[in-house]
Amino acid sequence: MDWLTDPFAAQFMQRALVAGLLAVVASSVVGTWVVMRGLTFLGDALAHGVIPGMALAVLWGFDVTIGALATAAAMVGGITFVNHRARLSEDTAVGLLFVGMLALGVVIISKSRSFTTDVQGLLFGDVLGVTTGDLRLQAVVAAIVVVASVLGYRAFLALSFDEVKAGSLGLRPGLAHVALLALIALAIVSSFRAVGTLLVFGLLVGPPATAALLVRRVWLTMLVAVALGWVAVVVGLVLSYHHGTAAGATMAGTSVALFFVVLLAQELLAAVRGRRALPDPA
Repeated sequence: MDWLTDPFAAQFMQRALVAGLLAVVASSVVGTWVVMRGLTFLGDALAHGVIPGMALAVLWGFDVTIGALATAAAMVGGITFVNHRARLSEDTAVGLLFVGMLALGVVIISKSRSFTTDVQGLLFGDVLGVTTGDLRLQAVVAAIVVVASVLGYRAFLALSFDEVKAGSLGLRPGLAHVALLALIALAIVSSFRAVGTLLVFGLLVGPPATAALLVRRVWLTMLVAVALGWVAVVVGLVLSYHHGTAAGATMAGTSVALFFVVLLAQELLAAVRGRRALPDPA
C-alpha cells in the first residue's frame, strides 16, 4: 500500500493528481463525442493549433492560457470559414490549418532564446508544476464542458448519427458542430499545463475509445471513460514517481495502453468462447 500512497505525500504531487483528474473529466466527456463522430484528426489538429498563441505568450511574457484560448478560437473560426466558403471538405480545412498553425508556432518559438525549454514545456506540459490557479481554471472548464454536454446532449447525439435528421428536427447541427469544436478547444487549453499540447490528445481519445469497447450508451461511455482516465492518471503518476519517467507522458501513455489491454482481453475471451462453442468431435 505504501508503494501506492507514498507518491502523493508531497503537495505538488497532490496538485498533480487533482490536475490530472480534472483534465480527464473535461477531455473524456468531450472526447466521447470526438470518438463517436470520428473527429480524432480534428482533435489532434486543435491540440497542435493552439501552439502559436502559447508561443507568443512565452515570447511576449503574458499568460499562455490567454494565448492558447485566442488561437483556439481562431482555429475553430478558420475551420468553419474554410469549410463553408472554399467548398472543401472539413478534413482539408483541418489539415491546412493544422500544418499552418504548427509551423507558425515553431517559427515564433524559434525567436525565443530558450527555444528547447519552451518547446518542451508547451508540447509535454509540467503536471508537477501546476498551481492552485491552474486547478481553479481546470475546475471551471470541466464544469462548463459537463454542463454544456448535458444541455446539448440531444443535439450532439443527433449530430453524431445523422446530421440531416438533426436539421429536420430543428436541432441546428451547424451551431451544434461549432459548439462542439469550442468544447474540444476548451478541454485542450485547460489541460495542456498537465500533459502538454501533444499528449492531451491521449486523454482526449484514449479513455473514450476504451470505454466504447465496453459499453454502448453514450452517457455511460462518458462515465466509464472518466473512470478509466482517472485510473490512467493515478497509475501514470505512481509509475512516474517510482521509475523517474515524465509524468504527463506516463499518464497519456497509460491511457492508451489501457485501450490495448481491454482490446486484447476481449479478443482472448472471444477466442475462448469460440473454442467452447465448437462441437465435440467425438
